[in-house]
Amino acid sequence: MKTDIKIPAMGESISEVIIGQIIKESGSSVKTDEEILEIETDKVNQALYAPADGVITFNVQTGDKAKIGQVIGTVDDEKVTQTVSQKSNEEKKEVTKKNEEKPAKEQVKEPSKGQIKLEVPQVKEDASSPKENKEKTNPTDVKEQKARLTTDDFLKDINKQETEPTLFIKEKPLRSESRRKMSNIRKVIAERLVQSQQNTAMLTTFNEVDLSQIIEIRNKNQEKFTKEFGVKLGFMSFFVKAVVHALKKIPDLNSYIEGDDIVHREYFDIGIAVSTEKGLFVPVLKDCDHLSFSSIELAIEDFAKRAKEGKIRPNELQGGGFTITNGGVFGSLFSTPILNPPQAGILGMHKIMKRAVVVDDQIVVRPMMYLALSYDHRIIDGKEAVTFLVHVKELLENPALILLKE
Repeated sequence: MKTDIKIPAMGESISEVIIGQIIKESGSSVKTDEEILEIETDKVNQALYAPADGVITFNVQTGDKAKIGQVIGTVDDEKVTQTVSQKSNEEKKEVTKKNEEKPAKEQVKEPSKGQIKLEVPQVKEDASSPKENKEKTNPTDVKEQKARLTTDDFLKDINKQETEPTLFIKEKPLRSESRRKMSNIRKVIAERLVQSQQNTAMLTTFNEVDLSQIIEIRNKNQEKFTKEFGVKLGFMSFFVKAVVHALKKIPDLNSYIEGDDIVHREYFDIGIAVSTEKGLFVPVLKDCDHLSFSSIELAIEDFAKRAKEGKIRPNELQGGGFTITNGGVFGSLFSTPILNPPQAGILGMHKIMKRAVVVDDQIVVRPMMYLALSYDHRIIDGKEAVTFLVHVKELLENPALILLKE
């Protein structure tokens, strides 16, 4: 019996997909729910799984376009039985063949040691061999030969070295290039980045934050928090909370341009940038002003896991009024994050490093992080951007203020 493999629904705005990597080639045996290929959209890659046990057959190739609901192949469970039967018959034939060949091999006898005879050809000494020449050469000839070695032969050797090519020439390594097609996701990322640079008046402002108190809170409460909620208390939940409060203070950073209008969002959906081998994904945390620290951490952990597995749903990547990205996980100290259109702001986190800073006229060592806020200067003035970033800094350096504002 054959079971159809169909392209599943991917979201309201998606009507077509591109066939990505084919993991199980046609003719391969598969099990139910085994990953067989990837399908790409302009938002996300998604794995497709086998609908039944059997031998798979595709009628598409990598790079082909397919419609939602289109049949792209089948799984035939009858071919599995045939394949097993064929393998069994082949194994029997191989065993029979080996048994027939065995007597023939036994008839081959190794020659006895007495029958082996090695004949070594005799080497005749040449009339002009060194031994014979040595016996015939008189002392006077030897002196003349030595004289020639120190003059004529020496000059000949020099000329020979100049004219003859070098025997051993070190070859240069081959200079090669490789080429690969851009994935659908990479194309969209490239288009949006160029769009962001060309269609916005992007500007970046910077500040630094002392994370001593947040680190102290995490260290004191980590074990209890993890035990109660099943997830670690990270830094991102503090940043999300601080950003939400700062957006309430500077609402223009939670807005976008539509025609000649500036549209203000009255809700707080924050995009969290997640890096994977296939590219950068920005799943959106909805209604962050109503989420607890544990809810934020659980959602981010789930997003990160599913993004790496290619299981993020397209609707989870839609919307978002502001984005937070953390280049610090890769060791970045400083960067200028690029806006995610049509959003008007993005906050860049960076690596935490202990540095000497002045506190109350004293030089002390503190865990510091550089913050970068990129914003659309068409909507936000410099004063508003700096005020926003300073407010985020104050909340992170005094996390008790975050709790008081809840």
